[in-house]
Amino acid sequence: MTEVLTRGVFITFEGVEGCGKSTQAALLCEHLESKGFSVVCTREPGGTPISEAIRRVLLDPAHGTMVAAAELLLYAAARAQHVGERIRPALDAGGVVICDRFADSTTAYQCAGRGLGHDVVAQLHGIATGGLRPDITFVIDVPAALGLARAAKTGMPDRIEREQLAFHERVRGEFLRLASKEPDRIQIVDGTRDVQTVAAMICERVDTLLEGA
Repeated sequence: MTEVLTRGVFITFEGVEGCGKSTQAALLCEHLESKGFSVVCTREPGGTPISEAIRRVLLDPAHGTMVAAAELLLYAAARAQHVGERIRPALDAGGVVICDRFADSTTAYQCAGRGLGHDVVAQLHGIATGGLRPDITFVIDVPAALGLARAAKTGMPDRIEREQLAFHERVRGEFLRLASKEPDRIQIVDGTRDVQTVAAMICERVDTLLEGA
């Protein structure tokens, strides 16, 4: 029997490359499905055919000459399609949406990483999301060097993973800053702990959230 919520719940996972957020998003999806919830597990950039096509452009190492403004606009375009085609319909139907990255990643990577202005990025967030914000966000935190070492074991690095360590350290710092600014929404999770311990903590926190939804 499917659990019916009075409103949809939007959960996002964030963090540096190789932090383990994709693993934790998948484990949470399995946990909620086992409890009978209607769950959409998706990712950014991506989640729809158009957004996945943009993802391939963004992450292709061959596109190393991409300028920061073009990168920002491509992320926003992918998000607008994703929200309109997949995320909002699922939330409107009372489902749970679990997303591997969302707007906080753009703030971290394009503002802190690339040095673009927060005001410009915030305006694009508003256009791309229509004001949609996660109910809860988990930042899986690990040192940037550790995350990159983990990511290197999974295959050839993509265009973003090939950035210098200093870039990824700025990104991590921005995630931590965002969490300190919005402690009610953004939960910092120690990603150096074992996978099951992290998953248990996240599942417990989400179960409590869903009880109120």
